Amino acid sequence: MGARLYVISGPSGVGKSTIAHAILDKFKDSIVYSISMTTRPIRCGELDGREYKFTTVEEFEKLIGQNAFVEHAKVHDNYYGTPREQIENAVARGINVLLDIDTRGAQNIKKNYPDAVLIFIAPPSIEELRQRLFKRHTDSEDVIERRIHNAIQEIEMSSKYDYIVKNTDLAQAVDECESIIEENMKKG
Repeated sequence: MGARLYVISGPSGVGKSTIAHAILDKFKDSIVYSISMTTRPIRCGELDGREYKFTTVEEFEKLIGQNAFVEHAKVHDNYYGTPREQIENAVARGINVLLDIDTRGAQNIKKNYPDAVLIFIAPPSIEELRQRLFKRHTDSEDVIERRIHNAIQEIEMSSKYDYIVKNTDLAQAVDECESIIEENMKKG
């Protein structure tokens, strides 16, 4: 059985990270997490190399020039990218990879890896998403409104995904994502 890429996307605050951690716990022997690189500032509680590999704009742009990313984009005024070497090493060793990336990155992954499984995590509503973002206390009101604007555009892209999971109830959304991955692992 060949290795496969599993992509989770969705708006900020929809629960992607929580769902990704649950998936990694369940499939710890058969799937690894792709740690994206970003130029955004590190948040309280994050560790470099765990949530993201944090870097400077200059270094990121240098790596773009070296074709070091499978996909990359500028989102919310910061660069995000998936290091090519990390993905190619895992796939070469027959290891499945879970990626938590934006909708544009997901489409690039699908173009480069047609067998990739794309899962879009949708919020119950835009208003619920706005409330979740405010409750996080990590962003200013203008940043939250920009994230909401982007969320609407991301939701419009969800039709290009293999699966859409609405995160109304976290436990149910986790179960649904785990079932999707399990089903696709069996297909090989």
